[in-house]
Amino acid sequence: MQLKITHTTEHTYDKPIRFGLQHLRMTPKSRDGQRVLDWSITITGGQAEAEFEDQHNNHVTLVGFPVGAEQITIVGAGTVEVEDRAGVVGMHGGFAPLWYFDRITPLTKAGPEVRRLAREVGGTGDLNCLHALSAKISEIVTYTIGETGVETTAEDALKAGVGVCQDHAHVFISAARLMGRPARYVSGYLLMDDRIEQQATHAWAEAYVDGIGWIGFDPSNGISPDSRYVRIATGLDFKEAAPLSGVTYGDANETLSTALTVQQ
Repeated sequence: MQLKITHTTEHTYDKPIRFGLQHLRMTPKSRDGQRVLDWSITITGGQAEAEFEDQHNNHVTLVGFPVGAEQITIVGAGTVEVEDRAGVVGMHGGFAPLWYFDRITPLTKAGPEVRRLAREVGGTGDLNCLHALSAKISEIVTYTIGETGVETTAEDALKAGVGVCQDHAHVFISAARLMGRPARYVSGYLLMDDRIEQQATHAWAEAYVDGIGWIGFDPSNGISPDSRYVRIATGLDFKEAAPLSGVTYGDANETLSTALTVQQ
């Protein structure tokens, strides 16, 4: 399936800023099962300072916001061809070794609730156990917008029993690592059945299974990713795979607006 994507972010400030620098991860990955046919990044009000591949093979663009800027618009757009591989991404690649994905981060640190979840699912993290874990998370963490934020941990989301795709992914990653499986966070785009225009990007998780490789799990939708899913970036958690992250210097207040369209 070929998907056409346009992702616009607009930064507006109530007074001129001193300087800003953003890490942009908005260019999808080309690898088995996913091929970027064309892609461009357009920046208005700022400029690209450098581009590189990080330890996860994410394509990163450093965007500088100049002194005195009050509005910066960034548009990522292009066409991506995706195969339905039932969530199977394949063998490990990138500069980060496989053991790196056993690491605990503040967002994925397991507490009593995550440990209880891992015990209830049981097993040692084989494929059936991982599918059961995804289904259990979908059951006990109700998809609810506005109750959690970017600093919400896996443990907090489980305690609250509510969250969004980011929280589902963090809970899955935290529990999968307890079950002996390397796991990582994925940010990306999703073709939805009922709309073209969307409010935000999507997120899910991947776990590594010996003999198969990385496999995707999306607890928010109760499936493994298919040809409607486009992978942008991967990381230990949201902070390593966020489409946009960075710093701004000055005392201006920022308003960030996002417009996203995904269509066949």
